[in-house]
Amino acid sequence: MYWLIVGLILIVMIGVLAVAGSIPMSLDSSLLGLTNNVSLFLFLTILSIILVIVLQFTTPSANHLESSQTSSHILPRRSTRFFCIITYTLAVMLATGLVIGSALQAISSYQQAKATEVVEPVRVQALVTIEGVSDSVYDASATSGYRQVAIISQISPLVADLSTQDLNKITDKYVIDNKNSLSNNTSTHNPAHEYSSKNATYRILLNAYPKNPSKSSLGKPSNDSQLTRLNHLKPGDQLFMSLALAPLATAEQTINNPSGFDGYRWLKARHVDGVANILATGTVTVPEVNSASVSSDNAYLHNFRTRIDQGRWYLRQHFYENWSELSVIDQQARAVTLSLLTGDRSLINRDTKDLYQLAGISHLLAISGTHILFLAIMLSACAVFLFDRLYPMMYRAVPRWQLRWGVMVGAAFVYALFTGFDVPAARTAWMLLALGLVRLTLRPISTIRVLFALAVLMAWHDPYVLWQAGYWLSFIAVALLLKYDDTSNRYTQSDTTHNVGLKNAFSKRMWGTSKRLFKLQFWLFITLLPITLLLFGKASLWGLIINLFAIGLFGWVIVPLNLLAGLCYLLSPTIADSIWTLVITIVAHLHELIIWLTSLPSLSKAWLYTPVNTAIVLMVLLSLVPWLLPRGFVSRWLALPPLTLLMMTVYANQQSPKTIPTLYILPTGDRYVSAALLQYSNGSNERASKNKNTNWLFLAHHRPTDLRTMPSKLTSDKLSEIIEQQLGSLSVDALEGIIVQSGDAGLTTTLNIDDKHTTPDIRQSEVLPMSVAQLAARIPIGQYWQAGRSDRWGSLQQAYQTINHSEGKLGVNTQPCEQGKTWQLPNGELTIQALTGWSKVGDASVWDCTIALDTSLPIQILKYDASQPLKSLPSTIQTRISNDHSTVQQIDDSSSRLILNTDTHQHVWQMWSLLCSADAFNNQNSSNTTWLGHSESQITTEILKHQGVDAIITYDEKGLEAALPLGEIGNESSQK
Repeated sequence: MYWLIVGLILIVMIGVLAVAGSIPMSLDSSLLGLTNNVSLFLFLTILSIILVIVLQFTTPSANHLESSQTSSHILPRRSTRFFCIITYTLAVMLATGLVIGSALQAISSYQQAKATEVVEPVRVQALVTIEGVSDSVYDASATSGYRQVAIISQISPLVADLSTQDLNKITDKYVIDNKNSLSNNTSTHNPAHEYSSKNATYRILLNAYPKNPSKSSLGKPSNDSQLTRLNHLKPGDQLFMSLALAPLATAEQTINNPSGFDGYRWLKARHVDGVANILATGTVTVPEVNSASVSSDNAYLHNFRTRIDQGRWYLRQHFYENWSELSVIDQQARAVTLSLLTGDRSLINRDTKDLYQLAGISHLLAISGTHILFLAIMLSACAVFLFDRLYPMMYRAVPRWQLRWGVMVGAAFVYALFTGFDVPAARTAWMLLALGLVRLTLRPISTIRVLFALAVLMAWHDPYVLWQAGYWLSFIAVALLLKYDDTSNRYTQSDTTHNVGLKNAFSKRMWGTSKRLFKLQFWLFITLLPITLLLFGKASLWGLIINLFAIGLFGWVIVPLNLLAGLCYLLSPTIADSIWTLVITIVAHLHELIIWLTSLPSLSKAWLYTPVNTAIVLMVLLSLVPWLLPRGFVSRWLALPPLTLLMMTVYANQQSPKTIPTLYILPTGDRYVSAALLQYSNGSNERASKNKNTNWLFLAHHRPTDLRTMPSKLTSDKLSEIIEQQLGSLSVDALEGIIVQSGDAGLTTTLNIDDKHTTPDIRQSEVLPMSVAQLAARIPIGQYWQAGRSDRWGSLQQAYQTINHSEGKLGVNTQPCEQGKTWQLPNGELTIQALTGWSKVGDASVWDCTIALDTSLPIQILKYDASQPLKSLPSTIQTRISNDHSTVQQIDDSSSRLILNTDTHQHVWQMWSLLCSADAFNNQNSSNTTWLGHSESQITTEILKHQGVDAIITYDEKGLEAALPLGEIGNESSQK
């Protein structure tokens, strides 16, 4: 019953937070107006204590049973039954009250967060107070931006652009006014406090990213020197800035995120009210005396936390010294060492984070219970050693275990605060305190119950913690470890009784330890796999192998040495630097080993993509129920049916063929870069026999060549990684072909590979062809159609050899994408035809290749949803030209045509109108035609009329100007 109540409370709270945004609720509700989060938390805590006491009577102990048997003549059996019914009824009522109160707590937290969030974008000037250390540092050379959580106050609308000198003058005036108010009458008049009470105070995420170098040509001074000074802002600093304030992105906007990362929930879990881009910043900070005048009542605790954060910042500055002089390997080894010491990941770049994700050891970068326990054990051992030597009389007043426990709790809380007090660190500190209190009460309360109670208390204190992946992974992992430790101890005791007389006891012990380590790792990987897939949508199979040696290396070598260096840093920085040099060397060699392992071609399939829905979660829960219940209550063989059904469901998701042609519009993170995946039953096609689907990938960029637009920040390695993840989530491990529809070199980037293996010919390479080369190194590709001239194909071959570090050929049948080129399924149900593209003409404006897809069935066009790929919604039709009044994408006609348009210049369709006729374009067997392109297309209304387009869809979901007259004509004809 205990775990059932805990599960109901957590499920109800996370369900309320999920649906609270879609249910209209009044902020001044009479029910919630009487209470707040603190009072509800105290009420629920008292109610839970009463429930625990009541449950003690519903589960009588052996002594109680013995006494009831000997004194049965005193207490009648009927009264005993009546007492049990009363206690069970009271327990159910209390449990119901806890569930309802938990829902009210979640609603109250949601309303408080809703009342303080930013509602509309606005440009302001404000006093910014730095809170904690920044999430990243500003580095223009590495294109790394500055992200920092801060408190803004003294907000006023920005009516004109402010320079650094203007902001410094505002700061000086603010300091003078504040000093005058303090000297005149501190207790009765404070204009700063008065002003801030009339204006909102927000907790925001500051952003500042390097500008494109091409902007310097416009005559504007560079802003890099000003933004670089942001790295020198320490926690607690206050200064005036001009900001572009904006609300948080809604949850619906995450569908356009290529990775499916829900930034809205991530920021709300950090209690961020909005985001702000830094326009300009002052250089003069407000003195600490002035900032202290506007402190709140809990100024002491706030200042204590600020001092701890400043210690983290100073330690980061120590690691950041001479950063530019180090190699990338040394930089990242130093960054990981800092992260393992303070939880500060600001110096870790994207490549290192991806490497740890691929290796399945991202959890080692977080400050977990292992770090806290190692430091607590080290300090408690030192304290006990000192008392044993210097003052043993202390043990007459305080037992040794209580002294050790007190030191461990104090060290755990201080170090947890020093590392940011994230969920894993906070859970460990509170667990140490709770277990000690349980031991003081001498009550037989199990550790797993303490863990469950702590999970509920943390959710009551802050319901938004349920949106953090670390919360679920931390508590579930510890619960599984406790469960495994309980069962393994029983088996160990039985083994020791049989192996007492063995001579080779040491070898047997080593073998048993290794076997238990592998079983533990396998147990954790399998049991955490469902929750990992549910939270992240993918899981790395490398984690099962690399964790075997990485956990031991981090837990017994790197972390203890790192913590020892941190303690030595307080006394002798020279000794600490020597230890850190050893740790950094070990981490650097570990990175090289992981890179070598993950680059093995025979083990390239590292990711497991399985979309998790409610049905799969229910099957996992049903399979775990027999193991969660007490042994012997039900047969554990009952877990076999839901496990079998789960495997069949996963296999069906991986192998299900498409009954109708389906086109997924894949988000790329760039408005002008499009990607689309076509899936259809392969029929008798042998290449797609593993997937039972024929898969074609279409890539294009849509930046008009005759208009000035911002250059793309999308790189080839990033685009290929995004597409590979999306293909994996759709169960695609082979492609029949890739078509790059853009022919010019308007989208370029630097190939992100090692300089020793990079040739000057491909250093500045096109994003789309280079993305194809990187995809070809990871998944089989049958054909490759490339628009434009064929002189770039040699560079593509060199890029493929560089990426693979081999002399092998590309392995892709590279062909030009020109007008008239055709591919068809053997059964004739799908035809791909190139409508434009003339690479023999010496003008790059006519090289773009528009594709027509002709099928015998209607084509379903879906907008890919990274969070739920199997439940992607139909794409919105921007303009409907036909007489059909329906608004659904799927049409019940026998055949259809889909045109994937790509044109970056109006010359493409001018050339087509000169060389081709309308009859040559239109498919007479097609009953409806859908046009899929970009809103910046250079197509004209006259050409659209000749093509007989029925519906128009745009990649960027904006209207196509040439289709507006056609939409009006369609509406008039439908009315007639």
